[in-house]
Amino acid sequence: MLRFVLLAALCSACLAINRELDGDWAAYKKQYSKIYNPLSDNLRRIVWESNLEIIERHNKEADNGLKSYRLGMNQYGDMTNAEFVAIMNGYRSSEHKPSGLTFVSETPVKELPKEVDWRKKGYVTEIKNQGQCGSCWSFSATGSLEGQHFKKTGKLVSLSEQNIMDCSRREGNMGCEGGLMDQAFKYIKKNRGVDTEASYPYRARDEKCHFKRADVGANLTSHVDVKKDNEDDLQKAVAEVGPVSVAIDASHNSFQLYQSGVYDERHCSSVNLDHGVLAVGYGSRDGQDYWLVKNSWGESWGMSGYIMMSRNKKNQCGIATSASYPLV
Repeated sequence: MLRFVLLAALCSACLAINRELDGDWAAYKKQYSKIYNPLSDNLRRIVWESNLEIIERHNKEADNGLKSYRLGMNQYGDMTNAEFVAIMNGYRSSEHKPSGLTFVSETPVKELPKEVDWRKKGYVTEIKNQGQCGSCWSFSATGSLEGQHFKKTGKLVSLSEQNIMDCSRREGNMGCEGGLMDQAFKYIKKNRGVDTEASYPYRARDEKCHFKRADVGANLTSHVDVKKDNEDDLQKAVAEVGPVSVAIDASHNSFQLYQSGVYDERHCSSVNLDHGVLAVGYGSRDGQDYWLVKNSWGESWGMSGYIMMSRNKKNQCGIATSASYPLV
C-alpha cells in the first residue's frame, strides 16, 4: 500500500512538473547544496514549484501596491509549509513558564526615539542558523543575553545555544523539540552562567550536556517580563533596555518565504505563537511602523537574516504577547 501511495505521488509530481524550469531547479539545488534521490527530487521539485507560484503571485500584488513586503526563494523553498513549521518553529507556549520581574517604565511613548537599531550600537552578534532543529527559543534567549552582557561589560560575546539546549531539560526545555526563552533564563541563573559559542559550538541536534564552568561567557541574575499584549511597553523596553526576546506566530507561507519590506500578515495570530526571535529595534518606513527582528534561519532568509514586522497593528503576530529579557 505504501509503495502504491509513493508511486502515485511520484507520477502526479512528474505530470505536474514544468520542464521549462529545469535550469532554475538545477541552479536552486546547486546554490543551496541540495541533494536528493530520484523519488525525493521529483517530490521536492513539485513543492519548490508550488512555492515559486506563491512568490510570483504575491510579488505581483506587491508591484501593484497591494502588499507592503516581498517574498523570495530561499533555502526553505523545497519544504511544504506544514513540515517547515514542524521542524523550524520550536517555541512551546506554556501557562507554567517561570515568571520574572515585571517591566516598568514611566517614559511616555511620545518621548521615545523614533527609531532604534541596537545593531548600530554593538549589541547584536552575527546572524546564526539553527538548521533543521526547533531550537529557535535558545537563539532568542542568547541574543537577549548577549545584548545585556555587552551593555554591562562593553564586550560582545557570542553565547552557546547548544549549551542551553543540552542542559536545560529540567527547566522544561526539549532541545530540538522546542522550549521557552524564560525557561532558558531560569537555567542560566540556576547554573550560574552559560558557555561561549566558541567553547560549546552549535550542532543542530540534541546531545549530552557538557557544560564547563571555565568556559562561561555570561551570566544573569533574573529576567523581566514585559506586560502581555502591550506594544507600548515593548517599545519602551526595546528603546531603554536593548534587544528583547519575543515569541511570534511564524506559521504562514508568507513568513517562510519572506524577503523584504514590512511584513503585514492579516492571518497572523496574536495567541498561537510558535517561534522565538529577537526584537533589536523599531522604526517606520513609508508611514508604516515596524519592529526590527533578528531571526535564526541564516542570512539567505529575509533581509540578510532580519525581518521588519508590523508594529502598532493590534499586536500582529503576537510580538508583544510574551516578551522578556535577562537582568545582568
